[in-house]
Amino acid sequence: MRILHFVRGWIIALLAVSALPCLAGDVAVLRNGFSIRHERREIVGDVTRLYTASDGSSFVDVPTGEIDHFEAAPELVAARSGNDLNPPPFAQNAKDRAPTFVAQSPVNLTDVVNEASGRYRLDPDLVSSVIKAESGFNSHAVSPKGARGLMQLMPGTASQLGVGNVFDPVANVEGGTKYLRELMERYDFDMVKALAAYNAGPQRVEQFGGVPPYYETRVYVARIVRDFNKKKIAQGKVVAGAKTSTPRVAGAKTKRQPATAKANPASGPKPKVSAVQASN
Repeated sequence: MRILHFVRGWIIALLAVSALPCLAGDVAVLRNGFSIRHERREIVGDVTRLYTASDGSSFVDVPTGEIDHFEAAPELVAARSGNDLNPPPFAQNAKDRAPTFVAQSPVNLTDVVNEASGRYRLDPDLVSSVIKAESGFNSHAVSPKGARGLMQLMPGTASQLGVGNVFDPVANVEGGTKYLRELMERYDFDMVKALAAYNAGPQRVEQFGGVPPYYETRVYVARIVRDFNKKKIAQGKVVAGAKTSTPRVAGAKTKRQPATAKANPASGPKPKVSAVQASN
């Protein structure tokens, strides 16, 4: 009985620690080699919410099982390396005159998304939501149809966008964000149509005059709009008095929420979100 009480006590302690916020400037290293820098984190169901802004205005939900470990941000590690009492791993004593080995930092997905979004004047939260729906942040993801990488670019599309290595996170996000911007402009910043075209192709959107009657596409659009809206609700940036709603998918249970597509101030026209009715 004492052993059971002891084990139970440790489990409770571990759960309590996992619920505590992390130190500012931590990095979540994912199993696929990516890292997401964040100010704090919390576990919400089966996902870990990483707050990328100190005021909680922006966050990314990552499946907890996809996170390998957490570590201090590079600059914090660099600062600590100056402490003679706690030399960094792999560092040799100066008197030995041996070189200091510095581990290469994994790619910071937050920085990659922010840079590409700024370049093509899109909301980084939207790009992040697309990546989450497309690949679940897996840079080596390959779909049955052959789409590859974080933003699931087809070989032909990647070639047209000038993406040489679709599995390179920087190149993939660069190309995918550029393509998403082109679609937004093509459909007069109607975010739902642009997302549908990203998934099913512009030809299908024009053929059906909007979101095509494909279950996969409707679920895909609804998932991204819902995730995007969740972030905007947390930021308090939902458009007041919006008459629109998230896309409704036949057979799928979705909560009605005001859909917003507020882009970065520098992005020009604001994306428009229209209600989508699935045909039975």
